[in-house]
Formats: sequence, structure tokens, C-alpha cells
Amino acid sequence: MNNTEPKTIKIFDTTLRDGEQSPGASMNIEEKLRLAKQLQKLNVDVIEAGFPIASEGDFEAVKKVAQSIKGPEIAGLCRAGFKDIDRAWEALKYAEDKGRIHTFIATSDIHMKYKLQMTPAQVLEAAVKGVKRARSYTANVEFSCEDAVRTDLKFLAEVVGAVIDAGASVVNIPDTVGYTIPFEYFNIIKYLKDNVKNIDDAVISVHCHNDLGLSVANSIAAVQAGAGQVECTINGIGERAGNCSLEEFVMAIRTRGDILPFKTNVATEQLTPASRLLTQVTGIAVQQNKAIVGANAFAHEAGIHQHGMLMDKSTYEIMTPESVGLKASALVLGKHSGRHAFKKRLEELGHDLDEEALNKAFTRFKALADLKKEVYDEDLDAIVADQTKKIDEKYKLSHITVTCGSFAVATATVQMEIDGMQVRTAELGDGPVDATLKAIKKLAKRDAQLLQYNVGSITGGTDALGEVTVRITEGERNPVVGRGSSTDIIEASAKAYIDALNRLYFATDRDVESL
Repeated sequence: MNNTEPKTIKIFDTTLRDGEQSPGASMNIEEKLRLAKQLQKLNVDVIEAGFPIASEGDFEAVKKVAQSIKGPEIAGLCRAGFKDIDRAWEALKYAEDKGRIHTFIATSDIHMKYKLQMTPAQVLEAAVKGVKRARSYTANVEFSCEDAVRTDLKFLAEVVGAVIDAGASVVNIPDTVGYTIPFEYFNIIKYLKDNVKNIDDAVISVHCHNDLGLSVANSIAAVQAGAGQVECTINGIGERAGNCSLEEFVMAIRTRGDILPFKTNVATEQLTPASRLLTQVTGIAVQQNKAIVGANAFAHEAGIHQHGMLMDKSTYEIMTPESVGLKASALVLGKHSGRHAFKKRLEELGHDLDEEALNKAFTRFKALADLKKEVYDEDLDAIVADQTKKIDEKYKLSHITVTCGSFAVATATVQMEIDGMQVRTAELGDGPVDATLKAIKKLAKRDAQLLQYNVGSITGGTDALGEVTVRITEGERNPVVGRGSSTDIIEASAKAYIDALNRLYFATDRDVESL
């Protein structure tokens, strides 16, 4: 047992930036702000709010988060060019000394040759100039060597030393493509500790992608080698296979304090609410067996496991459900429940609604309670997700009528409001959902392709809310995700498809690099 005081590892959350780069996970300003408020409750050390130069929407989102969030530092990503850096600070300046400029340039041979078409000397010069430019605005500057793990170690050390001399207070050594394995990553961090003379003048950060499923393990290896900051995302969301999962890293550190002499400032009881909120905002569900926050993470079915749990929970649970924000017992609401109980339960689930959104959600809750005997936490999550959508609505669903049967061709009659005008059409289809979506597509006059359609019940029982998630694209645009819920699965499908069409219509295509 290590009796020394554990080293505090800073948690840099990039859900709003790298996480948003998951296909279909783009968020608008209001959605980013909702998540940022939850990250504030989670007590992460740094929130990377976006890539300000990527689009006007991203700039405004970073600015809004910088203006609104107190406590965590607010970071904005930018390339090493002056235009990027200036734009980033224009958004971050509202966070004052809590604003962090996070600038980067690629340092691996393959990136320098094929992507940047620059020599190592040119890259080194650009890195130093970029950090000095950022340093002219704030002392809170982080520099990242993109594709660091495939960079020549001597050149990596040279760049790291130079940017620290230029004023970087944090140096990030990202595994951009999820290529490294734990002992190799440990050795890279150790090499920098041993060979960069001024390395102690900056915090070493790590940013691991999960292409080989090793992002959490690599992050742990890095802190064992001397890293002081880990960059991660809620639910491990992010480019390709995602990033280091915040909840997995934090709970590994907390659970194995006997051999890992580290700690974080994260309020772990907020992990499950954060996970649920991200799922609602993006429509990207968490797999049931996902560590820490999956539906089965604390479920026990095998008889021998259940017997052990009845005798002593520690036989099969290495952490308590309560430690990650799960309640041992849930308050079940029904049609006789009042507004106070409803609001209190939403707050316990991590939903912070303004008065208007709360009123809308309560009205929907009462309507649902008339249809169901009991309304569960998962139902409440779905209600909030439906009633707090802040996306612009070009397309609105008015009503649907569907006829189908074993010996009849499915027919859907759909009425929608488009730009304030009521329009109506009927379509035949291979089943009621197909007919409904065809009618919506015809009315919207869009050439959208349905990439994915998922349906499930939010709770048990034949009266359960059905939840539908769709993923669509159009032409060369990035895919978007739409989500809808209803006790009528056809209506839920229509809501999800229309939600996706609205997101597709108002989406801004992004052409940015990622770490």
C-alpha cells in the first residue's frame, strides 16, 4: 500500500470538441451549453468547448461557454496559424484567466510529408511562433504535437522543449490514431521526462484515441510515467472509435488507489447523469455492457452471482452504484404526482431546466402518465430530450394516419408544417414505418438517405415509451442523428426522422483537423 499523498491528475474534457466530431454528434449552442453545465457539476478541470475558427456556430458556442461557465478552465482548439489563434482568443477572452488557448501542429514524418508538406524545421518554427502568439494573449497555453506517438522521439523532444521555452504551460502528447500500446506510451512519456531539460516547467497531457481499444489503458500508463493531465470524453465519444472514456479512467483511478497513487477532482456521482445527458443530446446510445454507465454495469443475472450479492455486495461489485450516480431505488411517478416531485426528480437526474422548458416537460409528463400506470426515470430522460430541443425547426409534424395489416398495403397519410405552411400527402410502403418516412421525405423534398434506424423500448411493458434513433445523410454532407420518443412507435419514428431532417437542414459542414 502506497502511503504517500496521491498525485492529482487534471481531467480535460473534450466531449464538446472531439466528441462532437463523432459522425452525427454535432451539437448546437444550447446543447453545448447544457452539457457544459453538467461538466461543471462533474467538476472537470478543463472543458474544451470547440474549435472557434471551424464555423460561426462553433465560435459562438465557445464564446457562450466561456461567458457562462464558472469553475473549470475553458479551452478552444486552434491550429498554429495566427488567424486560428486570434479567433480562438476572441471567443475565450470572456473566461479571462480561465481561458486556455490549445494550439497544435502535426509532428510525425507521415503527417509532415503528406498533410502539411513541411520540413521538420518549418514545423518547429511554426510551433514556436504559434505558442508565442498565444502567449501574447494569455499565460494559459497548451500545445499539442499531433500524431506524437508516430513522431521521431528526438524531434518530439526538440519540439516539446522549444514550445515550453516559448511559453506553453501544458504540452500534449496525443495518440491521434489510437496506435500505441501501454508499455510503449509509458516509454514515450518517460523519454520526454528524461530528455527534455525544461519538462518540469509544463504539465504533460495525454490524449488517447481508442482505435485498438486501449485508450484508457494507455492513459493510465502515461500518468504512471509522469503525465499530469488526461484528455477524455463522456461515454468515450469521439472520432472513429472514440476517445479515452472519462468515466472509465476516473473510476479506474478511484477503485485501484491501492496500486495507482493518483486522484482526480471529479464528482463521480455525476457520471451517470452526464452519460444520460450526452445520449439525449446526440441520440448516440451507450452499449448495455459499457463499463461504469452501461445498463448492465451493475446488473447480476447468474445465480452464483446473485447468491454472492445477497451475502455481500463486494463479492461481485468493485464499486457501488451510488458512487457513479445510480440510485439504489427510484422514485416512481404517476398521474397523481405533483409538479414539485416532478421537478425534484429531474434535478436528481441531472436536468437543470428553465421555467419554460420545465412547464413543457411537466405537460408532456402528465399526458404520458395518463397513458401509463408508472413513469420511470428513463421515461423522464426521454421527455426532457423531446421537450428541450433547441434546434431550429423548418419541418414540424402535425399528424399521421396509418393503415396496414396482413392483407393490406401499408399506407401513411402525413400532415406537416414546413416554413409555416401546412402540407399533406399519402404514400404506400413496405410496412407502416416505411410508408411514413417516405411521405415525410416527399413533403420535405429532400434526397436524404437513411443510414441507420434503431428502435427500442425505454422501459418495460406494452405501454412503454418507444424510442427511435435514425442516422441520415444527403450528398456529401456529414451524417446527422435524429431522435424521437412516443408510446406510438410510428409517431416516434416520424419524430426522429423529422428531427434528423431539421438537423441536416441547419447543419454547418465542418472541415477541421482533430488531434
